[in-house]
Amino acid sequence: MKSVKESILDRRSVRRYERDTISEEQMALIYEAIRNTPTSYNGQQFSVIDVTDQAVKEQIYMLTGQKQIKTCNHFLLFLMDYNKIELIADAKNLDMPDFTSTVDGVIVGVVDATLAMMNAVTMAESLGLGSCPIGYARTAAPEALASLMKLPEKTFVVCGLAIGVPREHPDLKPKQPESLVIHKGYYRSDRDAMTDELLAYDAEVGEYNRTREGTKSDNDWASHIVDYYREAMNYRMLRALQRRGFDVAK
Repeated sequence: MKSVKESILDRRSVRRYERDTISEEQMALIYEAIRNTPTSYNGQQFSVIDVTDQAVKEQIYMLTGQKQIKTCNHFLLFLMDYNKIELIADAKNLDMPDFTSTVDGVIVGVVDATLAMMNAVTMAESLGLGSCPIGYARTAAPEALASLMKLPEKTFVVCGLAIGVPREHPDLKPKQPESLVIHKGYYRSDRDAMTDELLAYDAEVGEYNRTREGTKSDNDWASHIVDYYREAMNYRMLRALQRRGFDVAK
């Protein structure tokens, strides 16, 4: 079993998997890591769907275009989930406030589900498994996926996670230097120095993409991310949230 240090600092997204089956014991540890997620108010405003049926995984692949979904052994869908608290509030005759119609309600659910996913990633890594978070599970076809997964109202897919026995060991992607990530005492005000560091990092990512193992590209960091933002402007996520019962008003 890998150490915490190895599991976190040597993690990389794995998109190619062997056909081997993950053992029940390994999945039990991943489930326990998910259950032990720290959440807002200990409200546990999340749930997870573990998809192993190959036909269903291929249907999700058709919706998202992400090949690792159909080749992984387990595909986990992390949901923000207010259905459970509404069920017990109704059973106990509690007056349920319309928290899901607030921005904070959505943020709480997204944060809880994301923390749960990272617990799963860390445990999977520690077991020598490969994983790949998939945001397209949220954005590609939210209504079709909700129907396929038979989601009740007040639940929403935040992210997917492919897990399997790794068939590759990709080069570790460069990350921003500590000076750009960790602001000590207050947010940095030296804009020119920050810009220089960002340009240096942008060049480092470009060099990585041109020389890495496997598929190479001419992508830098900044243009690639800005292009993603531009594409994401078409996702219409507010409408998707509203149709799942999250009619955000304040």
